[in-house]
Amino acid sequence: MLRVLAVDDEAPALSELSYLLREDARVEHVATAPDGVKALQDMVQMIGAGERLDGVFLDVRMPGLNGLDLARLIGGFPAPPRLVFVTAHEDCAVQAFELEAVDYLLKPVRPARLAESVRRLSSAIAAPGSDDGAMDVIPVELGGRTRFIPQQAVWYAEAQGDYVRLHTADGGFLVRMSLSALERRWAGSGFIRAHRSTLVNARHVSELRFDAGRAMLKVAAVTLPVSRRHTRQVREQLVRQFRGDGSP
Repeated sequence: MLRVLAVDDEAPALSELSYLLREDARVEHVATAPDGVKALQDMVQMIGAGERLDGVFLDVRMPGLNGLDLARLIGGFPAPPRLVFVTAHEDCAVQAFELEAVDYLLKPVRPARLAESVRRLSSAIAAPGSDDGAMDVIPVELGGRTRFIPQQAVWYAEAQGDYVRLHTADGGFLVRMSLSALERRWAGSGFIRAHRSTLVNARHVSELRFDAGRAMLKVAAVTLPVSRRHTRQVREQLVRQFRGDGSP
């Protein structure tokens, strides 16, 4: 059962959100805060009292302390609660997911969509550090639009300076994050570090071969080199993967 905090400076929106959360059988307790400053104060008190807080459903644009700044402060807690952004604005999705948000929910909130957010929150708490492909998505900006790329649609990720290019059947998408951060985010989800600049989705690997002593992976129609440093780990993880006793 989840214990959550809902944060919104608009009273009707906060009332509706808290009502819908209380109607969900998976939610045990819903606290509310009318702004970011009060939410931060309440969370500090909860931690001091030893109370559990599993998730925070927070608006983005609030006076004083906005949702993104509050999320950054929450990230500094010893055991931070998971974040779900609830907002009328689409343009902050990339920043929200860079803060490792579980979900980004657009207003007006539909009960079925909120129920999905609660499911994602429950899954993230039940399996920390191992998001499944149905849950995790990466937002990318495309000409003023935000497109959400499902984790398991990614064949492999390639480091390009301060960015990562996600390669999928629909092409490549550039995301501002480090490959190491993406590797941590998808730890335990079937992604293999094959090279210092490459993270590969084992589900899309069709072949492992050795050419002149160097390991190579075939992912879709692309052949990727495996560094000597990562060869043993890649081979062992692929064996576990296809035996069915490794990562999901």
